[in-house]
Amino acid sequence: MRNEYGGEMRLSKVKIRNFRCYTDEIEIAFDGLTSLIGRNDAGKSTILDALAIFFEEQKPDADDASKSGDASDMAITCTFTDIPERIVIDSTHETSLEQEFLLNENGDLEISRIYNGSLKTPTCKLFIRANHPSVDTASDLLALKNAELKQRAAALGVDVTSVNQRINAELRTAIRNQIGDLSLEMASIEVDTSPGAKELYGRLKDFLPTYFLFKSDRASTDQDSEAQDPMKIAVKLAVEEQRSALEAIAATVRQQVTELLDRTILKVKALAPEVASELSPQIAEPKWDSLFKISLTGESAIPLNKRGSGVRRMVLLGFLQAQAESRLVSNPTSGVIYGIEEPETSQHPDTQRVLLKAIEEISEQDGYQVILTTHTPMLGRLLPEKSLRYVDVSDDGNREVHSGDEGTMRKVAKALGVLPDHDVRVFVGIEGKHDESFLKHASAILAQTDNQIDPLQDLEAQGKLIFIPVGGSNVGLWVSRLHHLNRPEYHIFDRDHAPPKQPHYHAEANQINARDKCKAVHTEKRELENYLHPDAIVAVRPEVTLAAVADFDDVPHLAAQKIHEASDSPTAWVDLADDVRRLKERTAKRWLNDQAVSRMTVDLFAISDPQNEIITWLRDITSLARG
Repeated sequence: MRNEYGGEMRLSKVKIRNFRCYTDEIEIAFDGLTSLIGRNDAGKSTILDALAIFFEEQKPDADDASKSGDASDMAITCTFTDIPERIVIDSTHETSLEQEFLLNENGDLEISRIYNGSLKTPTCKLFIRANHPSVDTASDLLALKNAELKQRAAALGVDVTSVNQRINAELRTAIRNQIGDLSLEMASIEVDTSPGAKELYGRLKDFLPTYFLFKSDRASTDQDSEAQDPMKIAVKLAVEEQRSALEAIAATVRQQVTELLDRTILKVKALAPEVASELSPQIAEPKWDSLFKISLTGESAIPLNKRGSGVRRMVLLGFLQAQAESRLVSNPTSGVIYGIEEPETSQHPDTQRVLLKAIEEISEQDGYQVILTTHTPMLGRLLPEKSLRYVDVSDDGNREVHSGDEGTMRKVAKALGVLPDHDVRVFVGIEGKHDESFLKHASAILAQTDNQIDPLQDLEAQGKLIFIPVGGSNVGLWVSRLHHLNRPEYHIFDRDHAPPKQPHYHAEANQINARDKCKAVHTEKRELENYLHPDAIVAVRPEVTLAAVADFDDVPHLAAQKIHEASDSPTAWVDLADDVRRLKERTAKRWLNDQAVSRMTVDLFAISDPQNEIITWLRDITSLARG
């Protein structure tokens, strides 16, 4: 939840034990985008379902307990980073999880839900795993009530003259300060039996991310809790945006109704005291989400939950694209995690690529995380390597999850046949997905008048071309890896540095060019954005007026600065925090390499690229792809 004390909390990892196929405890790390990949029935969807249960979007049942483990110890533990620095307990006092020793040894928040799955309806105990005081006089402070804390303080001789003794957190701090050496050790604090922890957790829940799960297919029933997705999610997000206003309305209504009911009871008391004594106002908390019933229907008036899974996936695609766009112009009020099961289900390969692009854009936005599953080779090779988590099943049925590295890629390739693909004619190495977007748009435009150029998106769809993101620290790794695949390679690197300084990837380019059927080139300008004409940029964002684009201008920086200065922000560009500026520059880079380049024409390319560098690259790549 975004608040004055920090940004949204992020899910960094989950540990699962005795849950369905996971008997032994298994740990999965999460990033902005996390891709769970593996064979059918490996346990990918089980991870998404475990998160749904943890975030209380689903309820567990006895069948969720592992059949070969301890059903009474079914555990789901989530760890969160970006913890709020302060938490308001009441209107006058603040504390922090660090001050209350409720963070683990890494300074993160670790919450465990342990279910007794041996029962028909599993019960749950909630724990916070923390580096907590172990000395007898301090280990139980969160379990003590106010009177007990005062007694403990008196027994230890704590000076409480400057302590507000009505505030438990202040008493706990004073006691800990008096003790000094607290002998911190990792411990499990049961929230429900510790008044202090329960109070803190009640406030903390407001900061936890909201989790939404999109299943690969679902029953077509009106009662299905997911039948209205993503409409239900849109309602829930809108309600969260207006939470403060809605709670204020509820408080006003509650007060007015309570006053009227109190007066009513007084009148009844005058007539029949014995009846009045049994009456008291009971006002349930409003469930705002359920007040709004929304459905999407076509001309045939068939609701979405009655349509095929392909149509529902198209609606999901539209929803994610709309979310990505709205995210660029609005600040979030809470963190959001999307769990998406097999996004490729019932979709054409071209639609799969568009959906994946929308998913990646969402995951890059501050406050959003996406966790998806797949078992198809095509989607697997389109996913960023660092996002991959390979769920491996051994011969004895045990599961392991491997994070994205070279070893993981080999396992994925062996299991799913991701690489090599016998139809692939050329690997195109680029520094990132923005370069891929630029080249696809440019090739589509230039192919209209040049029969030596094919649209790269068509070549990719035909399986003749694969883009490889070799930028950053991955360059050396990919250069050595692709060498063994015996396929032509064409690499395009940004120059980054103005002459006479050597290009950034000069050594790697020489290594590639020394190999047979491989070529590496550098842009003669700073990067691909420098090949955009100002007319194409201003057509997308009128406030970004550039007289010209110089060869070594930092175009994303200039565009982001222009947009910020044209906004209503009271903060000058130079006064923005570094991370805020970087976020604005990343946003500019995204639309420059997508929307702006799509506004280019053959004539504009002739002006902005008089040396025909782009035409030369695209002709070379097309020639290799045609074979």
